[in-house]
Amino acid sequence: MRSAVLGFFALLTFSLAQTCAGLPKLPVATPTGYCVGIVQRGLKMPRGILPMGNGDLLVVEMGGWTPGKGSLSRLRKQNGKYVLQRIFTGLDRPNGITLGPDQKVYVGEASRVFRFDPTTPQKEYVIRDLPATGRHPLKTMVFDRAGNLFLNIGSASDNCDGDKGKATCAEAATRGQIRRYTFAWPAGKVTGQSVYATGLRNSMALAVHSSGTLLQGENSRDAINLADPKISDETHPNDELNIVLGGKNYGWPYCYEDGKNAPEFPKYDCSETEKPTVLLPAHAAPLGMAYWSDGPGEYSGWLVVGYHGYRASGHRLVAFQVNEKGIPGGQKVELVKNWVLSGGRLGAPVDVRPMGDRIYLTDDHNGMVLAFGKP
Repeated sequence: MRSAVLGFFALLTFSLAQTCAGLPKLPVATPTGYCVGIVQRGLKMPRGILPMGNGDLLVVEMGGWTPGKGSLSRLRKQNGKYVLQRIFTGLDRPNGITLGPDQKVYVGEASRVFRFDPTTPQKEYVIRDLPATGRHPLKTMVFDRAGNLFLNIGSASDNCDGDKGKATCAEAATRGQIRRYTFAWPAGKVTGQSVYATGLRNSMALAVHSSGTLLQGENSRDAINLADPKISDETHPNDELNIVLGGKNYGWPYCYEDGKNAPEFPKYDCSETEKPTVLLPAHAAPLGMAYWSDGPGEYSGWLVVGYHGYRASGHRLVAFQVNEKGIPGGQKVELVKNWVLSGGRLGAPVDVRPMGDRIYLTDDHNGMVLAFGKP
């Protein structure tokens, strides 16, 4: 009898060790007292995620790089498990999702942005005719406190490949930008648009601090060694976190890191460009970030960034201590590391969104929605 009781408690302990807040536990390294739970598996390239006030999660599935394969679904918890319900299908490479001042949900497809009321889903397109060609067609967006929408217009090439040998880059006039759209509220109608900042190759990670600071995660160029074999592609150029200010140029494709000239543009005056706030590891690939405003004491208010990259510096979730303006510069902690799953599959975090004491994130390579927090 005693052995049976001990066996029961051993089984119970093992079972509890394999869960995180009632969800199946992801086998990764986290700080003591934290874990990662698997909310949903089997998704088709999940990218954007939006936690709702009622506990639901809205998830954007890109479905692949072929147009028209994307979808948007709702995950609702029922009897301890999340149940998936498709809302929209046939979307064109959807990626970004955010909540507007009108409490409608805004979703970025490759060439347009639509919104819908989550209680009665019906698409209404508010922005059309966005650039959707080339290497970086995906859209990420964020509203500021005034109700302006900031939208990523990624570069079509890696580093202005079509203008090699020229003094300037024609592509930089229309791509590698952040646009600002103004709206009339509460109607939610676009009243104007402008180029807010330039020289930003691919602003997949955008976040607005409660103080008003707009922060951007820059995915820097690849294969710099092909332009200059003396520069290591493994360690250069660094990815970046940038404070985005209106009218400023952040250097792409002419400059990288702290104002170094790109090999293709040795005569460009990089002293006129904005320098990064934080240099991240090369090829970390920050695709999503958010301020954990309601996070637990030790991480309350910190900036949480997902490193999507498949090289040594990627596949992890990192938190940065920030000042009263939301500017990172203090302590840094890896919340998730050693993110290597069975068969050598690397974790690939995309969107990062807090809700209360949890961080919800997507992993597009492994088709999962995850939740980081306390057990």
